[in-house]
Amino acid sequence: MHLSSILPLAVAVSPLAVLARGNLGYAIGARKPDSNCKSTTDYEADFDALNSKGGLGGVKRVRTYAVVDNAFPENLCQVASAILPAAKAKGFQVILGLSADTKAAYDSEKATLATVLTSEYSSTVYALTVGSESLYREVDACELLPRIVDARSTFGNIVKRVGTVDSWNKFADGTADPIITGNCDGKASVPGITFLLVNAFGYWQGQDINNATATYLDDLQQAIGHIQDLAGLDIEIMNGETGWPGDGGSDHYSAVASTKNEERFFTTGVCTMLALGVDVFYFEAFDESQKPLSKADTGELRDETHWGAFYDNRTPKFSLTCPTFG
Repeated sequence: MHLSSILPLAVAVSPLAVLARGNLGYAIGARKPDSNCKSTTDYEADFDALNSKGGLGGVKRVRTYAVVDNAFPENLCQVASAILPAAKAKGFQVILGLSADTKAAYDSEKATLATVLTSEYSSTVYALTVGSESLYREVDACELLPRIVDARSTFGNIVKRVGTVDSWNKFADGTADPIITGNCDGKASVPGITFLLVNAFGYWQGQDINNATATYLDDLQQAIGHIQDLAGLDIEIMNGETGWPGDGGSDHYSAVASTKNEERFFTTGVCTMLALGVDVFYFEAFDESQKPLSKADTGELRDETHWGAFYDNRTPKFSLTCPTFG
């Protein structure tokens, strides 16, 4: 994408996009470096670090992936019950994820959340996302839609926004259309989903750092443009994940993992998107040395333990500022 494509993206996001800077948030993990679950106190320390050193005059929003983290089945982490009191105490908002790749997984997450999510957290939980890249993992959109609708019905009296998050290409290529329109039977049987997070990475496209920002902006432009062709401007869209691995991470074709490249992508890619008025969640807040390898589109395994903007001791890897607005 040429730089001239940035303006169409600004128009596609919102007529006022260039007038208001987007908000920076961080994706946050559920475990400490030793693989044990974070406590409320641990999350409070995370939030203190993000607010004081996370850039742009203080960060106040994070997103999670599950109500219960089961990365280590022998040691389940109760994410919602630990993070919500910390967020409330520190004045943070959380986009809380629910696993939903299967009905059984969703039903379990829903039941657990129902014991935790009360009206005292109505200002703390900014939104619920049902499923995380479920379409990317080949869950059918018409399987996922009823789970999103059910969550909206169940928790809508507490949480104003209920939606989903997926890879940019699943929005751009029409895979997510039934979720956007509410149309699974040839007719719009339910109101469409009006809160969507779109993930996009120049790194996972295997791009050299010199082309990574252009690829990232172009991918988001395709996704947002398609969503708004279907739904108009009355839909809230955020960049749910983007980032770059630092020193010690895996290279992915022409995408070279290094902290120098991570900083460059932050200042060129993330800062550009924020300047266009799009809210961005950086993946991720802190390095997670306990994470297993991640599988790329090609089936190859890649290290995902060095993606943090901060080291796992909560020290920033570089200055998390934007050249044009601090």
